[in-house]
Amino acid sequence: MDYVIQLHVVEVAIRSSGLGQVCAFGFGLATLHDDELLRSFGQYLIVFSLFHFSEYATTALCNPRFLSIDSFLLNHSIQYWLAAFSCWLEFFTELRLFPGLKMLKLISLFGLILCIVGETIRKLAMVQAGSNFSHLIAFKKEPSHRLITSGIYSIVRHPSYVGWFLWCVGTQVLLVNPICTVIFAVVSWRFFNERIFLEEQTLVAFFGMEYVNYQKKVRCGLPWIEGFKI
Repeated sequence: MDYVIQLHVVEVAIRSSGLGQVCAFGFGLATLHDDELLRSFGQYLIVFSLFHFSEYATTALCNPRFLSIDSFLLNHSIQYWLAAFSCWLEFFTELRLFPGLKMLKLISLFGLILCIVGETIRKLAMVQAGSNFSHLIAFKKEPSHRLITSGIYSIVRHPSYVGWFLWCVGTQVLLVNPICTVIFAVVSWRFFNERIFLEEQTLVAFFGMEYVNYQKKVRCGLPWIEGFKI
């Protein structure tokens, strides 16, 4: 048991250190690099590293029972890293071929604002949900499960997904990646459409008419996603 705990601590330290180095490198690009065209990529690295570190940190603070090395979301899926590589490839290809595109500072600033707003919404949702929040869909109702309908959950039913969607699309707007902006938006929307439908099936099973009535009063939060209806 002690060995497992020590191994977990080492893995957390390695990932945290790596993310810290990425953040520091991004800060250097964003503030100290002579080439202004690379500054938005530095801002992207800061946003990217802080998102993954804060996922683990927020889970540790609000729902430590479900804390694991997976809480960093760094091993989310192969598709996630393929998408990340694709956006890096687009950025540097366009930087080489169409450098003027990366000089659209207002668009890049708008992307940064989207990232900050999305990150804030998601973390507020995680904090307010507390022990009810999990990165995985729960198929068994725990005695501690409660339906949260106040605060940010009184505005949208799935604020954590809204936040993640805004953050995800915002990273590509920040980089002024027109191709990946569209692809990320479409793929993310399809992912959340399927996930919300499945998740709301379990929520209706857990809370019955209490959740159905909540659905009627509060919108999903993402455009053209209805969720599961009975």
